[in-house]
Amino acid sequence: MVFFLARRLLQSLSVLLVLSALIFTGIYMIGNPVDILINPEATPADRAAAMTALGLDRPLPEQYLSFLGRALQGDLGHSFVFNEPAIRLIIDRFGATLELAIVAMGIAVLFGIPLGLYAGLKPASIAGRSIETGSILGFSLPSFWQGMMLVLIFSVTLGWLPSGGRGETGSLLGIETSLATLDGWRHLLLPAVNLALYKLALVIRLVSSGTREAMPLDFVGFARAKGLSPARVVCVHILKYILIPIITVLGLEFGGVIAFAVVTETIFGWPGMGKLIIDSINQLDRPVIVAYLLVVALLFMTINLVTDIAYTMLDPRLRLGGGKA
Repeated sequence: MVFFLARRLLQSLSVLLVLSALIFTGIYMIGNPVDILINPEATPADRAAAMTALGLDRPLPEQYLSFLGRALQGDLGHSFVFNEPAIRLIIDRFGATLELAIVAMGIAVLFGIPLGLYAGLKPASIAGRSIETGSILGFSLPSFWQGMMLVLIFSVTLGWLPSGGRGETGSLLGIETSLATLDGWRHLLLPAVNLALYKLALVIRLVSSGTREAMPLDFVGFARAKGLSPARVVCVHILKYILIPIITVLGLEFGGVIAFAVVTETIFGWPGMGKLIIDSINQLDRPVIVAYLLVVALLFMTINLVTDIAYTMLDPRLRLGGGKA
């Protein structure tokens, strides 16, 4: 276990170093933030002073080495627009994006697993075919259209839920979150559902296909021959068999939900990282863009590591060190 973790951490650090060079070079070669940040009527002297103040007058390799030295100390640069540490801006908005992602994935898993099991166990039934058809819609409909329809139906027409914002927050286990208040939940529900629909369709398909694959296998027949109840066969034997590939996909998808909730956060005015990165791109706020991409890369690496460890909790035959069962 210790050897595996040390090896994975070393690999992650190497990948992160390469990514930092690629991201920094790609972002800092695009455009000139001074064109946006200062008055268009500024004199060449003013423009040169602004370039110097932002450190953009130095060669790109020198800028990267300076950035890397600060990054090793936890400093990913200061925002050109807000004049605050970029990492602080991201952390301040990370909580809003994280709670949105957790609720969205919770909806996908809570409804996707039972619906997928039903569709897999009774694929020829009307309900089973309807669930499979509905999952196709979940894959096909664009999230921005879904979001606008949710706003139109539940906010404009019915007036049940607010159309945007985060709402009132409260303290839950010492953390400021929308999950602690009823108003926060009302604001959270529509963006979470919009973000969850694609993942819900994905879970239904994975569980349904996995269930159909597991049904003819010997261990299911043996469990039935032992006289176990159908519920126990499904919930213990079949579900445990299909959980490993589901966890693999959901682990990656959870990182994707956090990283790419941009459209949903924009439609619903949710004050998370997605909205921050859109504003930063529009303003060419390079430090914030670079910091965001590196944080997302680190997040994916962490989720992958946690997913690998979770494998062994579900299947003892798997060995973190790559050994045979």
